[in-house]
Amino acid sequence: MPLNRIAWLMTIGAALITAVLLFVSGYNGYGALSIAVGLCAAINLL
Repeated sequence: MPLNRIAWLMTIGAALITAVLLFVSGYNGYGALSIAVGLCAAINLL
């Protein structure tokens, strides 16, 4: 697996973990923003 693909997967994972933590803490808007960042990073895997 190429290094750039691993980096994008780690970015997506970090964004999703951040989103879960923000949703649990009650910051719904920031959680949705973190999901959007993860989706934008996922585009680079295609």
